[in-house]
Amino acid sequence: MSLSRPLPGEYAEGYAPYIAEAGEGDALVQLQGQLEEAAALFGALSESQGAFRYAPGKWSLKDLLLHLSDAERIFAYRCLRIGRGDTTPMPGFDEDAYVAAARADSRSMASLVADWRAVRTASLTLFQDLPDGAWGNQGTTNNRTLTARCIPYIALGHAAHHLRVVRERYLPALK
Repeated sequence: MSLSRPLPGEYAEGYAPYIAEAGEGDALVQLQGQLEEAAALFGALSESQGAFRYAPGKWSLKDLLLHLSDAERIFAYRCLRIGRGDTTPMPGFDEDAYVAAARADSRSMASLVADWRAVRTASLTLFQDLPDGAWGNQGTTNNRTLTARCIPYIALGHAAHHLRVVRERYLPALK
């Protein structure tokens, strides 16, 4: 199954940056590749590198990876509900509060990478098995409307954004 790119009328403008960041091509193929890309990048880090913060008050690399997993879970849940025709509005979430509560720095890099793999794999299974007709279902998340088709692109773009930040701000400082 190949998922077609959402059109601007399928999502609120607030989602546009992540959808744009997703790039071109089959989102499901890109999501699989991104799973491996992130696992390799974070899996190569030592425990002390995982605890690195490029500036005071910024997330550690462990925080960032767990944030990717947390957000992925939320995106998949939203896709499930919208894909199943549930039109009940869903709230947003405070990522900083989630990061603070998660205490990622107390976990090992291996456990965080394994968590990422499991979560992204579960998302891919959901996305691959959602019936074709469900992709056009519309819902509301964080007071913004979107179709189910947008969510894999949002997940892809969200992770791409954070992986770019890792490469631009974290990795150069670790050298």
